[in-house]
Amino acid sequence: MSGNQGERPERPSEVDGTAHLFSALGKIIKVLRRNAGLSQAELAEATHCSEDLVSSVERGVRTPQPDFLLRADRALAASGVLAAAVEDVREALARARTRHPDWFRDFAKAEAEAVALHYYAAQAVPGLLQTPSYARAVFRERRPLYDEETVEKRVADRLARQTVFDKWPATTFSFVLEMAVLNRPMGGREAFREQLRHLREIAGLRTVHLQLMPQDRTEHPGLEGSFTLLTPKGRREVAYTEIYGHSRLITDPEEVRQYTERYGIIRAQGLTPHESLTAIEKMLGEL
Repeated sequence: MSGNQGERPERPSEVDGTAHLFSALGKIIKVLRRNAGLSQAELAEATHCSEDLVSSVERGVRTPQPDFLLRADRALAASGVLAAAVEDVREALARARTRHPDWFRDFAKAEAEAVALHYYAAQAVPGLLQTPSYARAVFRERRPLYDEETVEKRVADRLARQTVFDKWPATTFSFVLEMAVLNRPMGGREAFREQLRHLREIAGLRTVHLQLMPQDRTEHPGLEGSFTLLTPKGRREVAYTEIYGHSRLITDPEEVRQYTERYGIIRAQGLTPHESLTAIEKMLGEL
């Protein structure tokens, strides 16, 4: 989920340029906003969203939702330029939700509909938190290698999953990232600086608790690797694990309880959200 996905590479004809669509829309919104003489904060107020969301959309880090495009079109007096892209965005998001590899598709659907999601990440930044540049670096490291068209498709699919942050009623999120994850600057210095800024933005959302796990802890219950806890609407919590393209959705109540207990201890041993944000700010200052 956060690292490599082990399915066959797609043929170039299967790649639809979704990542480029989202990136281009972000650049267009930025130009329209500046031409209108608005700051990101002013556009955020006019479109009833956060300044962080506007910033992320303009940088191509977050997917512009159809409702946001319609509000932004009016706020920026864009004369239908952004509204014209709404159907393309809807189709792109629908394609992304259905084109995940078979072994991952059920989880992606459950993730999009969940009322609570909790992630423990030991190897890489979780997919839901990745920027395009970071995700691109992850997929380029996959062995055997993907071609560039497939890399771009995988990046677009990953970005499309991140729309879960924008739905309402809001999903409850928590993330615990091993500090070692942030000591590995995937994609290089500039890409990693962008990733850290994005983590800072996401950590500021009311629905998100983000914690870092220091490397100096003498006890650690999560040494078996990354996992996710997911609560579907109206159903019991389940657990999900993935390694080298082999996924496992765990529904047995006793086994899920063990993962839940493990995650509770991990959160207790991690830095608090405030301490974690301070640590991220420090890393940004040192880059």
